[in-house]
Amino acid sequence: MSRPASEADAALTTAIRAEAGGIVASLYGTVGDFDVAEEAVQDAVVEALRSWRGGSVPDRPGAWLLVAARRNALDRLRRAARYDKALARLSEQGAQVDASGDDRLPLLFGCCHPALAVEARLALTLRAVVGLTTAQVARAFLVSETTMAQRIVRAKRKIVDARIPMTVPEPEQRPERLEDVLTVAYLMFNEGFVTTAGERGDDRDLADDALWLAGLVATGLPGEPEALGLLALLTLQHARQPARFDTDDHLVLLVQQDRALWDRRAICRGDSLLGRAAALRRPGRFQLQAAVAACHANARSWEETDWRQILVLYDLLLHHDRSPVTRLNRGIALAQVRGAADALSYVDVLEPDLAGYHLFHATRADLLRTLGRDVEAEDAARRALELTRNRAEQSLLRARLGAGGSPAPGC
Repeated sequence: MSRPASEADAALTTAIRAEAGGIVASLYGTVGDFDVAEEAVQDAVVEALRSWRGGSVPDRPGAWLLVAARRNALDRLRRAARYDKALARLSEQGAQVDASGDDRLPLLFGCCHPALAVEARLALTLRAVVGLTTAQVARAFLVSETTMAQRIVRAKRKIVDARIPMTVPEPEQRPERLEDVLTVAYLMFNEGFVTTAGERGDDRDLADDALWLAGLVATGLPGEPEALGLLALLTLQHARQPARFDTDDHLVLLVQQDRALWDRRAICRGDSLLGRAAALRRPGRFQLQAAVAACHANARSWEETDWRQILVLYDLLLHHDRSPVTRLNRGIALAQVRGAADALSYVDVLEPDLAGYHLFHATRADLLRTLGRDVEAEDAARRALELTRNRAEQSLLRARLGAGGSPAPGC
């Protein structure tokens, strides 16, 4: 019986997330060629898109992808006329190949190796681990499919040339490498939460993929508090998704969001994850950011937010992350605790580092407006408008300028 295209797409998405990364890793272990393995799985995904949308979704989508990927790998190896031993092993395995073992975590560490540029890590992770096609990855980052294909090819070539292993690092090497993996999921979520450009203000599919990826790491490494901390952070942030845009897809800032729309079950999950991370007694930047998010998520209103606690958390966070953006966020909390004048003095020091960052100018606009310096506030808001490419943020800034106001922090 045929199924609607939307149902076929949902089945494919579920199968890809559950199976694609493991199949890539399994084939790579057999054929010894990351490019062959990854391309074989991607070809299988494209075949599934065509076949399943035609109305025939198999009962075991993961097995279907595995068989198709194996066949594609065999075809590629035959065409290349190389890796005879690998070809023989793959042929001998036949339909007995078992992808039930989760090889996605080693694959993820390989794709997030520090030898690769950050943008290459993001692209390769989305393609090889999450299972998106090149076209889907290109759309997520608003580049052409050709550009993204070249980026992915260069990343795969780097893996081969540098002999990057697809393994989870030993415990003594893990903290630094885990930071790289978690940062990829974090950046991916941020791009989905508020897109850098495009027609929509957010990319919910990309945010969902990042949340899934964080869950994969936290499940695979349950003794790593920062993995739990990142999953807690993304879960708490994602819980506010239903209230972040109105019916016309306009951005609604945190101060104005209808908190009744927030996902309370997700907030409870985030709190629980944060508690598990804290029990391991190894604090880090993702755990502290999650604690800030928990303060917001558990406040019954903007006015009841525990800003003093948030300021303390930012002071602790600065011991782990002194980036200008973290300091800017501390300035927003400082304004709530000590007033706009102190916050503006603190924020203005960041201008050399954040002159090209639209939220720096949006924050200054809000502080200046609070202090009655309306002309300077409008100048700052206009600069913020010039710098952002996000349509929802542009719309909000224009509305605030037109009303003689400036944007409050937080979204």
